[in-house]
Amino acid sequence: MAKAYNKQPLGRGLSALLDNPSEDIKSVEHKNANQIIGNVIELPINQINLNPYQPRTNFENEKIIELAQSIKQLGIIQPITVRKVGFKAFEIISGERRFRAVSSLKLKSIPAFIRIANDQQSLEMALVENIQRENLDPIEIALCYQRLIDEVMLTQEQMSTRVGKKRSTISNYLRLLKLDPIIQTGIRDGFISMGHGRALVTIEKKEDQLKLYEKILTKSISVREAEKLADNFKKPKKSLSRKYKIKEPFNYELKKLKKTYNSEVKIKLNGEEKGFIIIPFNNIEDFKEINKKLNGNK
Repeated sequence: MAKAYNKQPLGRGLSALLDNPSEDIKSVEHKNANQIIGNVIELPINQINLNPYQPRTNFENEKIIELAQSIKQLGIIQPITVRKVGFKAFEIISGERRFRAVSSLKLKSIPAFIRIANDQQSLEMALVENIQRENLDPIEIALCYQRLIDEVMLTQEQMSTRVGKKRSTISNYLRLLKLDPIIQTGIRDGFISMGHGRALVTIEKKEDQLKLYEKILTKSISVREAEKLADNFKKPKKSLSRKYKIKEPFNYELKKLKKTYNSEVKIKLNGEEKGFIIIPFNNIEDFKEINKKLNGNK
């Protein structure tokens, strides 16, 4: 099997460090930590555990088999990254697909970069690594961002720096998590695109989201059409005009107007002291009579 990476030879001194419990490296402050950090080392498979913080939840067996066949023919293109969690004990930070493929081939070891990291650092590295390099679906990416917020306490600004994405891009992914779970599954399974999801998330009610989602599936509606249809579910914007309550002396003067014109005169204010008067009439004779009074003719 051809090796596709430059393996760092495991010298006697380095071997002693990893095999001797009295010299076990537990932190980056250890005097010999720099001797293993950053080196590619062939680690035994049985010393490596899966990452409990792994953001990817869907590993397709067919893709793992394809990767295994590629590794069998060409070797591993990129070593996995692990963190040291104990004596002869390591945990995957990134590269779980490669690890699963190698394990399926019954190989005894795998090339790995070794890192020293605590749980939070491991989670952050795993999430960022996946966002940057793995072919995650939009919902998995959104969940990665949400975990960086909830568990690593990163702001969107900090995430933008870590993953090299605009804040608006991060926000668009996070908004997908407001979709009904059925629609989220549809995005993960490739039934609809992220663009469709962005159109659906503008609809407030989940039942309305599902109505349009079903229509998109049955009629193969494009993203642009979905955006137009989503507008039909949106609530009309409330008028921003402020309503002013009629107070004295307007009420007193209003009574006089009603008596003068013998009509249910109304006042509508569009400011504290400005507005307009509405004088209703029932027929042309009423109108003429009101007009005479307005012009000072009794």
